[in-house]
Amino acid sequence: MKLSGNTILITGGSSGIGFAFAERFIKAGNTVIVCGRREDALQNAKEKIPSLITRVCDLDRETERVALFEWVTANYPEVNVLVNNAGIQQRFNVLKADAKNNWGYFSKEITTNIDAPFHLCMLFAPYFAAKEEATIMNVTSGLAFTPFAIAPIYSATKAALHSFTMSLRHQLLHTSVSVIEVAPPAVNTDLGGAGLHTHGEPLDAFADGIFKGLEEGKMEIGYGTSVNRLRMSRDEVDEHVENMYQSMKNTIE
Repeated sequence: MKLSGNTILITGGSSGIGFAFAERFIKAGNTVIVCGRREDALQNAKEKIPSLITRVCDLDRETERVALFEWVTANYPEVNVLVNNAGIQQRFNVLKADAKNNWGYFSKEITTNIDAPFHLCMLFAPYFAAKEEATIMNVTSGLAFTPFAIAPIYSATKAALHSFTMSLRHQLLHTSVSVIEVAPPAVNTDLGGAGLHTHGEPLDAFADGIFKGLEEGKMEIGYGTSVNRLRMSRDEVDEHVENMYQSMKNTIE
């Protein structure tokens, strides 16, 4: 992936990892569009980076995903990079979850983390394939490889996105479209709620590390504790998952 001269769409780009990526892409000489659900958060992001282009969009709605694609390609036809970053994380005990009356709460995680990035990839891939150079970057998680038992839907959705990304890379191998996977460890953001990831990697250090991986031309990029998880054996995965669960299970009891 070239790191300058692109027009880039980042979902969930008003804060956290998405905003950190936006800052670095703009600094490197790119045009950056970010979308998100909350207009106030997008306005705050634009106040910090006046050149940022913002668009309110609820990615949980199929019609709004199509409208986003049509708006971006009509107004910024030079767009050649999609970063699927938007995601939500919910922690719960399956024995206490009210799946009968509250499935909408849990299914929202599936819609945001699977439906939206899958759909956007399939919308943009044919458009990108007609360009000289383009990139689809999917942000998964170290939890795609070593599931976090107290966030079972989140872990499963990121594993699905990892698998989809691998298939997409093979299908687009002989086109102009590069497919990159970024698999973060826990990063100090508000994912899942304020204060849940204060133990995670510092956001700026993480974003710098990912950009170093992009500079090196890597197609699958981890950082910190997620690097080793990408290649763990099954026995190592089982041990790691058990240790994580034992250390955190009291938070959902």
